[in-house]
Amino acid sequence: MSLPGSDTPTLLLGPLLRHVDPVSATVWVETDRACDVEVLGRSARTFRVGGHWYALVLVEGLEPGSTTPYEVRLDGVRVWPEASAPFPPSRIRTPGRPGPFRLAFGSCRYAAPTTVDLADGIPPDALDAYSVRVAALPEEEWPDALVLLGDQVYADELTTATRDWLSRRRGEPVPVDAQVRDLEEYTRLYAESWSDPQVRWLLSTIPSSMVFDDHEMIDDWNTSAAWRARVTASDWWDARISGGLVSYWVYQHLGNLSPQELADNATWQAVLALPADADAEPVLREMARAADRDPRTVRWSYVRHWGDARLLVVDSRAGRVLDEHARRMVDDEEFAWIEAAVRQAVEDGVEHLLVGTSLPWLLPHAIDSIERWDEALAVRHHGRPLGRLAEALRQAADLEHWAAFGHSFDRLTAALTALARGEHGRAPSTAVVLSGDVHHAYAAEVVSPGDLTTRVHQLTVSPLHNQAPHPIRVGFRIGWSRWARRLTGALARAARVRPPSVEWAKAAGPYFGNQVGELVLEGRQARFVLHVTGTDPDAGAELRTVLDLPLADPVPAEVTG
Repeated sequence: MSLPGSDTPTLLLGPLLRHVDPVSATVWVETDRACDVEVLGRSARTFRVGGHWYALVLVEGLEPGSTTPYEVRLDGVRVWPEASAPFPPSRIRTPGRPGPFRLAFGSCRYAAPTTVDLADGIPPDALDAYSVRVAALPEEEWPDALVLLGDQVYADELTTATRDWLSRRRGEPVPVDAQVRDLEEYTRLYAESWSDPQVRWLLSTIPSSMVFDDHEMIDDWNTSAAWRARVTASDWWDARISGGLVSYWVYQHLGNLSPQELADNATWQAVLALPADADAEPVLREMARAADRDPRTVRWSYVRHWGDARLLVVDSRAGRVLDEHARRMVDDEEFAWIEAAVRQAVEDGVEHLLVGTSLPWLLPHAIDSIERWDEALAVRHHGRPLGRLAEALRQAADLEHWAAFGHSFDRLTAALTALARGEHGRAPSTAVVLSGDVHHAYAAEVVSPGDLTTRVHQLTVSPLHNQAPHPIRVGFRIGWSRWARRLTGALARAARVRPPSVEWAKAAGPYFGNQVGELVLEGRQARFVLHVTGTDPDAGAELRTVLDLPLADPVPAEVTG
């Protein structure tokens, strides 16, 4: 890597290996100036956003099932891999290799461990530890994909280092509860999160798929119509949401798109059409403002194709319909797209349908009941004291998961159970919903209706690098208890709340501590493996495997030690 101030460009962030299919891949980088970025003989010119420089290199002509080490060159000078790097060479591994398909997943990474104050008491970073573990494994045991399910950065919970940086930038001390304001401050968060060597290597070698959750923008983002009316009336919201969505588009969303989707994406094509010295921020800011006003203008959801596995990633934040009498997790047009993607997976004969959504679909039973009860009261008594009380509870307790959008919960349930009954054709082996957000891990499985051919699971893994305060740990343990389920179920029935349209049972958990999940797929078989660093901030960063759960076999195997 060249030094700042030298005659050659510097690689600031990346490379990130993003979309990979059997014959092509995209590689994302951030540089310190305009330059040509070259990977495996393919090159792309940087584009400028807010005074920062980025490139997305499309590498075509790869062989299915191949492994190809690669370098990154800026204006012809090699800048990656770094000469002293202790990790294996970065490489592009295309789908089609024999053996199991391994997918790693998780969410909620507050920041890189080197930037976090020890006084915060956050346990060791599971993604860093996982990177070290993967680097030591034979290549055939590496994960084939990494799915990051939200809160890749925290715009509203800042490290001491970032608050110090903000104080210098703003010319005045910032308070402990300071939050980022604009695009420039968002770029600091990504630099802070993606600069540590371990994660940088992992992201350069394992193809990653990403989706946002609330903390990329602000806590409780789009919880309700009342929440939205309050924040959009403020004088800071426009800079905040436009900066957040522009940075998300650049750092995360762009790499989610396939080559064909890039070619069809009007915003990306508009950025490419700009003069070489132009800044794309105005174009992207207009896109972001339009997306915030009308979610139909941008689809953040997407699909990944991996042979026998299909990943459908659902935006469960930006596309919400918040009218209190017609609440939807996504609007009807978006849900029709989701249902079509599910049917297409069956038509294509996939064995494993994976649905990625930052927020869990199946929650601990007591919490599910409380969210349904709260939504019913908020709707039934909207504008009256009891409705206002339900709204206050909804915001204070983060009652905003799929259960709090009952119509959408039922529609997703109907889509998955129709697939599992074989209504669209041959039923796949498993349908697995992957989620994060709730700062613990668990596995649940649908047990009713009982006529399903496909095994339908909820797997939740969170956080990668954060913590669950003791009251939250206690609350989620209670949430799975039988007595809490009976109590909250009675509360819901007393309020004439319609029960969920499906029954589920906990298969494993809850597990606390920083953690990474793995889904191992081979033929019609599937397993869920969970690795945890523990809850002690003074403990070592080594991952422990605490669960190996067959998803096509009823008997779990728990691992201790």
